[in-house]
Amino acid sequence: MRLALVFAGSCVALAAAAGPAAAAAPDVVIGAVYPLSGNLAKVGTDIKEAIELAAEMVNDDVDIPVPLGKGKGLPHLGGSRLRVVFADHQSSPEKGLSETERLVTQEKVVALIGAYNSNVTATASQAAERLRVPFLSGESTSPLLTARGFRWFFRTTPTDEEFSENFFKFLDEMKKRGRAAKSVGLLYENTLFGTDVSKLEKKYAQQHGYQVVADIAYDAKSANLSSEIQRLKAATPDVLLQASYTSDAILSTRTMKELDFRPQAILAMDAGHVASEFLPALGKDAEGIISREVWAAGLSAKKPLVRTVNELFRKKTQASRGQAIDMDGTSARAFVALLVLADAIDRAGSTEPEKIRAALEATNLGADTLIMPWRGVKFDAKTHQNVLGQGILVQVQDGRYQVVYPFDLAAAEVRWPLAPWGK
Repeated sequence: MRLALVFAGSCVALAAAAGPAAAAAPDVVIGAVYPLSGNLAKVGTDIKEAIELAAEMVNDDVDIPVPLGKGKGLPHLGGSRLRVVFADHQSSPEKGLSETERLVTQEKVVALIGAYNSNVTATASQAAERLRVPFLSGESTSPLLTARGFRWFFRTTPTDEEFSENFFKFLDEMKKRGRAAKSVGLLYENTLFGTDVSKLEKKYAQQHGYQVVADIAYDAKSANLSSEIQRLKAATPDVLLQASYTSDAILSTRTMKELDFRPQAILAMDAGHVASEFLPALGKDAEGIISREVWAAGLSAKKPLVRTVNELFRKKTQASRGQAIDMDGTSARAFVALLVLADAIDRAGSTEPEKIRAALEATNLGADTLIMPWRGVKFDAKTHQNVLGQGILVQVQDGRYQVVYPFDLAAAEVRWPLAPWGK
């Protein structure tokens, strides 16, 4: 992003020397509200670099078939470049609201993206709704967010409603393959994300005929989860359904090993279980865990665009951090969200919020322009939820996330049951 801004500044300097006729188009400023410090700082950094990569693709002429990849800048705005202003919400709903207000009133952003944490997205989007500025969420999955009737809020990612039902469709399919599970246990952090997930999982467990033998919530900032894991162990669920952020996903896995709790399978609701710190922190102890996902590097076998973009992300993180890091489902969704928003702004041909909002409503992007395994991006007229998204399941196999479901997209067979600890 720094290179893009320097380049934009050079254009302004050259234009000034050439006279008014060559004046460069002003930057289009977008606000991005994410957790850039605290226990989710690493996730926030991954998101930030993915968004910066997307902005660079818009600003520079790249031979990659993503929205606005061809040509420099926004063609319907005179070649204007995107400039993204980031704000740190520190995983605080109150901070998310105040930072959104600051971005609109002081930074004069024309639209916003954010905010990863569903409970922060809830308050940040309230501020955007009041200030009448478009807000696009690429990662927050609470179904409540698109059930509020907001006029200015849009979401590209599928929701926990779809992901939760997908778990039970998978369990039903595994039952047909001779891997029958009868009971499930729920373990989840107690903010909007986890509590929403638990309600949906209980709903679909009943519909699909699975007994819920444990329903355990915990504080996401807990330093000790021994009591919760002991309760799970005593309940002996066949399958554990878990919704955790990064530090608690790592802590809970370590505690399960210490207390020798091992169900047949662990189905995790993304978030911490696919964060870039998860596998390095746990090594072999992460083997066999299954997580819902929306993206995986293994999709490149059937979608070469995935490999192309991931390699650019690896080069970017190598340059910025001295370590090449793969995209994950979170950073990939943020990347797509920025491109969807940029596409709408360009089609609007304006930085007026109302025209951008109308362009978002008219969005209809095809699957071939996305790095996601989606059918495209098209928003429901009433809820502004993308109706063309879908989820996948990945399993940690030999230190990598492999697509295992749906079976027609699978890159590997499911390994079931989980091996005992230490084997």
